[in-house]
Amino acid sequence: MARKPAGKATKTPSKPTRKTPVAAAPTMRQRIEAEMLDGFDEELELEIDDDRLDALTNEFAGHSPADTVDRRIYFKELFRLQGELVKLQSWVQHQGLKLVVIFEGRDSAGKGGVIKRITQRLNPRICRVAALPAPSERERTQWYFQRYVSHLPAAGEMVLFDRSWYNRAGVERVMGFCSEAEVEEFFRSVPEFERMLVRSGIVLIKYWFSITDDEQQLRFMMRINDPLKQWKLSPMDVQSRARWENYTKAKEEMLERTHIAEAPWHVVQAVDKKKARLNCIAHLLEQIPYKEVPSKRVVLPRRIHHPDYHRTPVPAEMYVPERY
Repeated sequence: MARKPAGKATKTPSKPTRKTPVAAAPTMRQRIEAEMLDGFDEELELEIDDDRLDALTNEFAGHSPADTVDRRIYFKELFRLQGELVKLQSWVQHQGLKLVVIFEGRDSAGKGGVIKRITQRLNPRICRVAALPAPSERERTQWYFQRYVSHLPAAGEMVLFDRSWYNRAGVERVMGFCSEAEVEEFFRSVPEFERMLVRSGIVLIKYWFSITDDEQQLRFMMRINDPLKQWKLSPMDVQSRARWENYTKAKEEMLERTHIAEAPWHVVQAVDKKKARLNCIAHLLEQIPYKEVPSKRVVLPRRIHHPDYHRTPVPAEMYVPERY
């Protein structure tokens, strides 16, 4: 056999390799949109928690979920209303208004859920929540309204009272923490107290959240069986179940004797939590004739770089472990 002439070994041509495409870095607009969606997730987290509680209630009660507002409509309206609340906040600050909103109702009536949705997108320096604990020994010797007065707003502020001076007409009266003479003095004083607030320029809005006997029973059982919500069930709340009728009588007299033209009561049907939130926020927005405050477009200044600046490295042990 003839030998092939000696020479350099020939290499088998290799197949061209494909380069893995490098993902393009997200644009500034995409990053902004992602951050906005992350903000909306805050509401989704609250809603997921509600769904978990509803499922627990349904399992305990042995019934199917009640019909409520469609989820898509609920979120669409909630985000729209929260956008209007931001406009209201700007108007309150711009006009120097003083807004007080009182949230009253039975235990587990849904006051806290509405307050969370109102404050979720607002500036806590402008809109704050006043949820006072039981009065101290010193506060018990003060003029009854004194400890509430210190929480009233200055110009350009909104204060949401998660329970208020109406404790005297409700829990304090029913649980025997005050005398009937003190209750009667409260009923004589509170209309004049509120008229004085209104004359001083405060916008005072009062809401009573109404639920049925059966609905409160279900919500209490839900809290008893949910380890994440048991802290909400105080000994006072437990006692309120046994005294449902006493609370009803106290509520009826309170609404009758403190429903004044300067500061009327507004009753929110709160058995359906989603509807109650939307209805209350929509009604609140209707109480104040606000307008959108024109504002200049914000322009970020150019970042100033100093050649002699060198960032000091952070020691590794100072970092929080990245477990997720």
